[in-house]
Amino acid sequence: MSTMQQEITELLPGLRRFAYSLTGSMADADDLLQNTVERILTRQMPSDVDLTKWAFRICRNVWIDECRARKVRRDAAENPELSDGQVTDGEHQTTKEIEWNRVDSAMSRLPEDQRQIISLVAIQGMPYKMVAEILEVPKGTVMSRLARARAALSEVLSPATLRSES
Repeated sequence: MSTMQQEITELLPGLRRFAYSLTGSMADADDLLQNTVERILTRQMPSDVDLTKWAFRICRNVWIDECRARKVRRDAAENPELSDGQVTDGEHQTTKEIEWNRVDSAMSRLPEDQRQIISLVAIQGMPYKMVAEILEVPKGTVMSRLARARAALSEVLSPATLRSES
């Protein structure tokens, strides 16, 4: 296996999580990941670029292209009645699913630029500088969008009693 293939293989889990954070659907995330990897493999990587940054930027750009081309389909895919789900017994599993749905719903309410940043920083664990380079924005923009995203998530996810007291 070549070095680039090995690096791409190591990037796949992170790219898949990023794709999911953009799409909100595992099926759409897998399609986005496949399109991203296809584009990575069919394009000549610039010699002076970091593969990780380049791959995440490609993923983001592919998503933007798909949003423009498939707006109607994306809206339909985000409807909960279209997603496959398994019924699982158990209070713990149910509670976990409710919390996951709350977080997922809160994330979907964020503007796309904030959702991208919170995904790259909080979920992927990338440093602000790398996120700024991937999204092609200043580092200060990353920090301010992240702060707004965290505040919005905190507001939505905090218990109602805490929101009403403030």
